[in-house]
Amino acid sequence: MEANRIYNFNPGPAMMPLPVLKEAQTEFLNFHNTGMSIIEISHRSPAYEEVHNKAKSDILELMGLGDDYEVLFIQGGASLQFTMLAQNFATKEHPGSYVLSGSFASKAYKEAEILGIGKVAASSKEDDFRHVPTQDEIKLDPSSAYLHVCYNNTIYGTEYHYVPETGNVPLIADMSSDMLSRPVDFSKFSFIYAGVQKNLGPAGVTLVVAKKSFIEHSPESLPTMLRYDTFLKKNSLYNTPPAFCIYMVGKVAAWIKEQGGLTEMAARNKKKAALLYEAIDSSNGFYKGHAEKNSRSFMNVTFRLPNEELEKKFVAEAAENGLGGVKGHRSVGGMRASIYNAMPYEGVEKLADFMAKFRKSNI
Repeated sequence: MEANRIYNFNPGPAMMPLPVLKEAQTEFLNFHNTGMSIIEISHRSPAYEEVHNKAKSDILELMGLGDDYEVLFIQGGASLQFTMLAQNFATKEHPGSYVLSGSFASKAYKEAEILGIGKVAASSKEDDFRHVPTQDEIKLDPSSAYLHVCYNNTIYGTEYHYVPETGNVPLIADMSSDMLSRPVDFSKFSFIYAGVQKNLGPAGVTLVVAKKSFIEHSPESLPTMLRYDTFLKKNSLYNTPPAFCIYMVGKVAAWIKEQGGLTEMAARNKKKAALLYEAIDSSNGFYKGHAEKNSRSFMNVTFRLPNEELEKKFVAEAAENGLGGVKGHRSVGGMRASIYNAMPYEGVEKLADFMAKFRKSNI
């Protein structure tokens, strides 16, 4: 690790690959000999369009998708997508169906509920979102406009390890915290979106990957900037895009390709997660994981300590040891270690070692 840099376990904005940061730093003042930085050049210029379109093509290549899919870059975070999805696709006759597996899945449903065009297909709220609802638990109305799932639940530390079967109902996924972290049959999804600040770049842009046929006709009653077909027809350049964020997403996508693609990311992430879950499971109850074992996330490892005083001490001492951002979300408490693609194995190893030492010192 570079001098003066910590191992950043924050859930988002999160750690980014160091080679990407260094490359951006090197070319920041004079991007591709334009005499300007990437945040100064016109989004209509050839220099920027090359960045924009390369990011799109690399993302589709990583996902194994063809030209029947389109990549969009939209502002407003995943939270705006909660509203746009319902407005663009759901109606009172054909509401959107939702699987409630955590906080953000529930927030997505709430937006559709406000509009009177959402219904619940399954929920794990009753067990404090400790598991991802199984295929058998999902009761999907075949007249639904879509089924919406949140593929990785950042706050609760659970993750889908299967792709829901939906028949003729389009499948939509919020993949904000596990996008491009492992191979998935992305072709089974009609629409995928991700706030990039967790696993793909800096805050400020939301990545959308969708079937062109699914997004080519938005309701004409919607305002221009809330219509997906606006972004489709204008290559996400209807208005000035968040150029720097897209530039960084493109660099992260290129970095993932250089590392060996999603297969390599999956192997690394599985190895990192296994190390932390072993530290939890072998602690004789000192550390207790929140998620059920068959729903455990490879991206966000959540756990509690015997009491809140020890948890505060854990956070403070972890920071003193160069391990930042391990405090859990206030709704769950405890600890959360976010181990996205950019987190090296060495960082997770250091956290696991710290956990073992902390337990021995505080039994």
